[in-house]
Amino acid sequence: MLKLIYSELGLHLEHLPLTVEEVLACRVVLAVQTGQAIHLEPSCASFLLPADLTQLEELETAIANSDATNIALSQVDDSFVEVNLRGTWLSSTLDAEEGIFITAIGDELRASDRKLEALVSQLWQVSQAQASFLM
Repeated sequence: MLKLIYSELGLHLEHLPLTVEEVLACRVVLAVQTGQAIHLEPSCASFLLPADLTQLEELETAIANSDATNIALSQVDDSFVEVNLRGTWLSSTLDAEEGIFITAIGDELRASDRKLEALVSQLWQVSQAQASFLM
């Protein structure tokens, strides 16, 4: 499962060995126990990866060879590729700009789909390292 955290500090992506259902259940219980509002809805999320990442072609091939329907790549320009994901948005209000997006790419039990999620996470981490190196 991939978890994207949108906060005032920016975007953070994590690859977790949990199911979407487990995370949703934990979040709902936490909201109930703390008396906090929670908003859940099917949604889409996206983030950019540099087009010159060496493993980007491996990601394209893995997506093409998978029957996963929750991920797609789009060429933005010569410099960037957009990773588009479908999943669930969790936030405290309907209009919140901060929250958590979770998704499972394909079948959470299939090793090839978990490997695809790990590759997405790895490429995001590499892109973040490159971005902080350039600053």
